[in-house]
Amino acid sequence: MRRIAITFAATVSVVVLLFSYRTSTDPTPVAVGRPLGTGTQPTRTTSPATPAPAGGGGTFTGEAADTRYGPVQVQITVAGGRITDAQAVQYPQESGRDVRINSAAVPELNQEALQAQSAQIDTVSGATYTSEGYQQSLQSAIDAAHG
Repeated sequence: MRRIAITFAATVSVVVLLFSYRTSTDPTPVAVGRPLGTGTQPTRTTSPATPAPAGGGGTFTGEAADTRYGPVQVQITVAGGRITDAQAVQYPQESGRDVRINSAAVPELNQEALQAQSAQIDTVSGATYTSEGYQQSLQSAIDAAHG
């Protein structure tokens, strides 16, 4: 009887620990308008001779978001108030593993940004840190486009 009680208590303890395990250190979801505090200031790059079209058009580069494996920075092109292009201009490429993971993840993230028209995009499995950095930098670029 005593062995059963100890086994039951151990099982309950393990289940409680599993349910309390956090997979992210930042529980705040990336959303439109969320301020970011890392990296460089967002920059707006448009031709000085050509004014930005009405509706917030132009090319906008977000802040570089620092990740565990290196910075991630996104640049978007906006026309008619819509994101028409999204490209990661900086992402981890230090090791063969980084290149292998990000060569698949970055194009998928670029496509997700175009489809979602926001920074609320899905994380790419196997590229969690790059995905989170991409979302932060994308949000920064979107904020720059609105500002």
